[in-house]
Amino acid sequence: MEITNVTEYEAIAKEKLPKMVYDYYASGAEDQWTLAENRNAFSRILFRPRILIDVSKIDMATTVLGFKISMPIMIAPTAMQKMAHPEGEYATARAASAAGTIMTLSSWSTSSVEEVASTGPGIRFFQLYVYKNRNVVAQLVRRAERAGFKAIALTVDTPRLGRREADIKNRFTLPPFLTLKNFEGLDLGKMDKAADSGLASYVAGQIDRTLSWKDVQWLQTITKLPILVKGVLTAEDARLSIQAGAAGIIVSNHGARQLDYVPSTIMALEEVVKAAQGRVPVFLDGGVRRGTDVFKALALGASGIFIGRPVVFSLASEGEVGVRKVLQMLREEFELTMALSGCRSLKEITRNHIVTDWDLPRTHLAPRL
Repeated sequence: MEITNVTEYEAIAKEKLPKMVYDYYASGAEDQWTLAENRNAFSRILFRPRILIDVSKIDMATTVLGFKISMPIMIAPTAMQKMAHPEGEYATARAASAAGTIMTLSSWSTSSVEEVASTGPGIRFFQLYVYKNRNVVAQLVRRAERAGFKAIALTVDTPRLGRREADIKNRFTLPPFLTLKNFEGLDLGKMDKAADSGLASYVAGQIDRTLSWKDVQWLQTITKLPILVKGVLTAEDARLSIQAGAAGIIVSNHGARQLDYVPSTIMALEEVVKAAQGRVPVFLDGGVRRGTDVFKALALGASGIFIGRPVVFSLASEGEVGVRKVLQMLREEFELTMALSGCRSLKEITRNHIVTDWDLPRTHLAPRL
């Protein structure tokens, strides 16, 4: 079957992967209301396209923290990619580099920062979980810096792991032939079997629940790398992130895997953008599956978006080729959306190019669930 859009990879991945692995990638927290809402909310934003504009040349290039990339579509950190495909993070890194975009490597990757760096050139960010043992954190940040990573994406929404019931039912654990490579030498690379989710037990044992704003400042004392605060959903926390010295903000609900019944990221985006007042760039992850979604996020003020599940599902389906295809399909769809909306560059995409159901009387759009 010819694949014509990003979403089609999920069904292929479901067929190919062991149930425990597919469920780990696919599921959200508790009732999974936010998981569905991350997608559904995009369908409540409609276009106001402008016509008779010369769109023969379209420029999608942008810069993120001073790094030039080919498009505002980047790769979010997703853990344990070798569960999806033997090449795991290596394949993802090569695909991102070929597409001229940024890959964010997860702390819990099954390939180390050094291994990913060895795949060749590319702009890479490192996602950081803060462990109780701060020496582990400092060491990891230094290794990422030495390996040429350009920024730290600090995950701030996980003092404890969300309740992911599929993982509890499946007694999720990292397959025995894999390790969390960044922690291998520190006796933190393996995950014990548990009475519920092995990952939840690992997080409870290792991740620091005392994490607070002062730690964002501490991080700046141990690294020169810019810090993106990942997991912001409110104006209040956007302002505090900037006060704490963040170089950027990622509006994220952790792929709807942490607290259920938080808003979709596309709904939370505008509040965060307004609070940031252009002082730092604001990015979004969660639910992006179409070029139209990318355009909507940029129209609401995002400087770029990150994709997560489409990467692991395409990786499971076709390895590096799959990830390349996902990036290419989103690029082509986004370019087409720009052309049909009358925008020739990212700076031409404005709030006036969309209408949301919170702008309008309810009669104009399909009713909410």
